[in-house]
Amino acid sequence: MAHDDSRIPQDATPIVGAATDIAPLGGPKPPHERTADEEPDVIDWERLAASDRFRNLLKAKRRFVVPAMIFFIVYYFALPVLIGYARPFMEKRVLGPVNLAYLFALSQFFMAWIIAALYVRAAARFDKMAADVLSQSESGGK
Repeated sequence: MAHDDSRIPQDATPIVGAATDIAPLGGPKPPHERTADEEPDVIDWERLAASDRFRNLLKAKRRFVVPAMIFFIVYYFALPVLIGYARPFMEKRVLGPVNLAYLFALSQFFMAWIIAALYVRAAARFDKMAADVLSQSESGGK
């Protein structure tokens, strides 16, 4: 069965025309190509950043992110430090050929997953706070 290539143009771009394609010059830009200054409903970002609710959001995020990051870095670098300075302890066999160093190395995967899961839970709270900040901004309150 022969395939008719005469109906398909060489450049398929005009056929696609999806909303994510580049907007034609001279026309209105689609939302994903606009800058903050080109938005029709401009938000006063400086006033929003100065609001108490926004500062509380940043404090809440900082209270979670900084301790989680410090814990993870300490936990991550504990393995090479312990292997270097407490080698006899890390060489203790736990189960057959598996020693404490192997278990500690494997635990780092689980620790990263646990921290990620905790962040996902906390991010839901941060999202609610951010929505509250934006709704306050749209209503014009402080």
